[in-house]
Amino acid sequence: MKNFETRLKGGHPNSLGNTIVVVEEVLNEPTHFDELFNCYFSEDEIVRLRVSNAMKRICKEKPSCLIPYIDRFITEISLIDQASTKWTIAQLFEYLDTDLSPQQYASAKSIIKRNLEIESDWIVLINSMQTLAKWSKKDEELAQWLMPHLERLSKDSRKSVSKQALKFAQHNSG
Repeated sequence: MKNFETRLKGGHPNSLGNTIVVVEEVLNEPTHFDELFNCYFSEDEIVRLRVSNAMKRICKEKPSCLIPYIDRFITEISLIDQASTKWTIAQLFEYLDTDLSPQQYASAKSIIKRNLEIESDWIVLINSMQTLAKWSKKDEELAQWLMPHLERLSKDSRKSVSKQALKFAQHNSG
């Protein structure tokens, strides 16, 4: 056991801590992925934040590590009430979209749509818009659902959110 949870604790909440070292260990020895994944269930929100960061990094380098866990991201991780988990879910589903079964795609789409509707964190909103906008290019029903939400978010008081919503709305209507 690598004690990933202990090693991901502490330090400034916005720092990576030991995340990069843990990612390298998992990439070099993928059998340790399960231990890292289970750190999502830590009581420590900093650990969960760093696990999310690690998942994104691992997914970019070795998506095959995450593919067997897609259902668990859908059924378990999506229920974690933490912004970093929600924005990471949107990113991971976008990265893994060609690996999603039709049922997994439908579930992932539902999760991200819900997050776009009810969440207020700007990073969750931007990542959710990005994934849904990409998917809506091949999913007309999603494109129709998404436009009113992009219009709503284009009026958001946060420039980062409103600018992205306008950008995605222009790309989707064009």
